[in-house]
Parts: sequence; structure tokens; C-alpha cells
Amino acid sequence: IPRMNKDAQMRATINQKLIETGERERLKELLRAKLIECGWKDQLKAHCKDVIKEKGLEHVTVDDLVAEITPKGRALVPDSVKKELLQRIRTFLAQHASL
Repeated sequence: IPRMNKDAQMRATINQKLIETGERERLKELLRAKLIECGWKDQLKAHCKDVIKEKGLEHVTVDDLVAEITPKGRALVPDSVKKELLQRIRTFLAQHASL
């Protein structure tokens, strides 16, 4: 099996297990709370307003806005939040080693 297919299959299996156990929802809630707590949501909201002011409300579609803010949104996620989420996923995988 080509490596890419095997990796994709493993990701799909892990994602399915995360969904089945409810862990995916718990991780999403944790992420939401952490992003609000660190001010990420407010920073992104301000950036959206800047983009809309710059381009004009009539000239911005939702798709344009998403394309414009996604890279900044990803870059603004604090490393501590990324590390905590990754650690939670690793712990989950260790507890479900039969994957």
C-alpha cells in the first residue's frame, strides 16, 4: 500500500474512533474555550472587521473573508494551545492502542 494511502487510512480510523467515543467533541470544546481565553477569537474578529473596512462590505464575500483570515487565524493559535491539544490526542491514542 502506498504510504500516502496508508496515512490517510490511519487518519480516517483515528478520526472515526475520536467521533465514536465523543472525544472529538470534547477536544473541539476544549479548543473553543482555550481560543476564547487567550484572546484569539477577539483578534480574529478585529482582523475580519479590518478586512471588511479595507475592501468594502459590498465587495467581500464570505469565501473571500475565509480565504483572507484563515492563514492569520492559524498563525495566531498559541503554541501552548497546539501542544495541549496534541498531548490530549496522544493520550487518547495511547489509551486506544488497538488502532
